[in-house]
Amino acid sequence: MRSCALLAIFLSAAHAQVPDVGAMTSRLSEEAEVFAHAARNVLAEETLHQRTRKPARRFRPRVGDGAGAAPKEEFLTREIVSEYGFSSFKDAPNALHEFREVTAVDGRKVQAVEKARRTLTLGVTSADDNLKKQMLKDFEKHGLTGAVTDFGQLILLFTKRNLGNYHFEPVGHERIGADNAIQLYFQQTGGAESLTVFTGHEAMRAKLDGTIWLRQPDYLPLRIRLRSERREAGFLVAMEATVDYAMSPHGSVLPASVVHRETAAEKLITENVFAYTPFRKFGAESELKFGDVP
Repeated sequence: MRSCALLAIFLSAAHAQVPDVGAMTSRLSEEAEVFAHAARNVLAEETLHQRTRKPARRFRPRVGDGAGAAPKEEFLTREIVSEYGFSSFKDAPNALHEFREVTAVDGRKVQAVEKARRTLTLGVTSADDNLKKQMLKDFEKHGLTGAVTDFGQLILLFTKRNLGNYHFEPVGHERIGADNAIQLYFQQTGGAESLTVFTGHEAMRAKLDGTIWLRQPDYLPLRIRLRSERREAGFLVAMEATVDYAMSPHGSVLPASVVHRETAAEKLITENVFAYTPFRKFGAESELKFGDVP
């Protein structure tokens, strides 16, 4: 009798330790839905640090002690500071995109922050898609190589209507800052290719897999990492992007940082590191109101 009681206790404890994937994905999709509404009403300052591998120099034979040394790897570095927000185009009102107004490039002032903030606010709240397209073109003019956009809203991959397109599986635990988090592996199993990453004028689309970190015990999403691979000019090009999210005073998780890396044949080609100040809501916090925009 006692052995049966011990077995029942053991089975109950084992059952209690089984992660509740349904509860995890439910909280994830809930936060995605809140993000979809809240992100349209906030602005932040974004700082992008980029490293891009320089093209290989022409081969020159060398003699002496340095003849056998491998060529030194050289990288171009850039720093772009922008006012940053989210909006959508008329033909796809549910698809959020990132928009920017650059204020400084490599320490050189491009325009006043107040002017950039007004221009950005006018663009993201306007029904005129031409203003939004112009902001995208202006960002490209600053000579970024391999710059990527539309990672801040990565959480929108996991809205309630999209959850059925993924297989989820708990794979471990890890500490994120001061929080304990459970790691949830995901792999896209259905639906259209979900990710569109714009690298300059080229759109890269891929089916996805990666990992989500969810805070314990409430399953608040803290980090999303995704990976993809493709063949390009005979090389295996791997892309990895990690977005850290933080709960904002506005009631939704918003991006705190994004790290994107591309490698070819396991060598770093491009690294983009985005960092964001705390998001301000349209109104007093951003020193702007919709009525202030001419």
